[in-house]
Amino acid sequence: MEEVTSLESQEYFINMGPQHPSTHGVLRLLLSLDGEIIRKVEPHLGYIHRSIERMCEYDSYQQIVHLTDRMDYLSCHINNEAVCLGVEMGLEVEVPERVKVIRTIISELNRISSHQLWWGVMGMDLGAITSFLYGFRDREMITDIFEETCGARLTMNYNIPGGLMFDIHPNFQKRTKEFVEHFKKTLPEYDDLLSNNVIFRERTVGVGKISKEDAISFGCTGPTGRASGFSCDVRKHDPYSAYPQVDFKEILAEEGDCFARYKCRIDEMWESLSIIEQLIDNIPEGDYKVQTRAVIKLPAGEYYQKVETARGEFGVYIISNGAKSPYRLKFRSPGFSNLSALNKMAVGGKIADLVAIMSTIDLVIPDIDR
Repeated sequence: MEEVTSLESQEYFINMGPQHPSTHGVLRLLLSLDGEIIRKVEPHLGYIHRSIERMCEYDSYQQIVHLTDRMDYLSCHINNEAVCLGVEMGLEVEVPERVKVIRTIISELNRISSHQLWWGVMGMDLGAITSFLYGFRDREMITDIFEETCGARLTMNYNIPGGLMFDIHPNFQKRTKEFVEHFKKTLPEYDDLLSNNVIFRERTVGVGKISKEDAISFGCTGPTGRASGFSCDVRKHDPYSAYPQVDFKEILAEEGDCFARYKCRIDEMWESLSIIEQLIDNIPEGDYKVQTRAVIKLPAGEYYQKVETARGEFGVYIISNGAKSPYRLKFRSPGFSNLSALNKMAVGGKIADLVAIMSTIDLVIPDIDR
């Protein structure tokens, strides 16, 4: 009988998605495999493309705001603020201090609620169902505040060019402070359940590494870039709204692996709580908007405004020819650039590692597929 001295492997391809739950949306990944080992990951986009940028070229500047929260729907207030800031820049409008502070508080609540959903879903992706229940339990308090403030719970519209749709609800400060006190007590539970869990650490420490140089090369921002040591927080480098008034740390790590990206988001929630605490009792009196024309026409020129969403740098690039609609509008979404680094992170790992990597990138597919 002939002795077998080696086993030959054969490269083969499988589709992950576009209906796979771990892709967090209609994203198709074409995987090239050598056994269980990933040799290449090729994302295929377009399954939820809605031509939002093209639609913006036919809409008024007030209407454009209502499209941006349909992109990264977990950072909807922050996306809306980016468009408003861009329009206000073009009009040379200075909004009241009250508006700046309220926008910042709302944005940080939005950031926390996004990270809470991410944390719960990441645990579930790796087999920990309890985290999903805990994350949504805490997120519900923020969602209730948003519903009372602007009437919606997911795709919310509160920011408008020139300020806010209406003033904050009389219960806003009270309920926000109640949430902060509650979450400061329950956030350590997230470490007990996942951060310090032996199995979770085995699945994330040293997995999906990307260097600082590669993160910069791919344009990774947000926790995905900062976990590799790339200082890129727009709130620090190009502060807007009330961020110049508050003291907070930019969370950085050096490891560039799944656990570093995970820990960055956990620590960012603590910083967001601190920002809210500094502002919630110091909301200035005054108007909640400045009057703008019913039909806004930006002076001819080019305008770019960026903000820091829960996933990284979101940019709005407007080319105006003086009409009531932009001649060209382009969005720079953080998810698109972060996704481009997926192959670099995943090659050499296994399919189970790919699930963990995608969870720590925190993909929202409509943000990528505009």
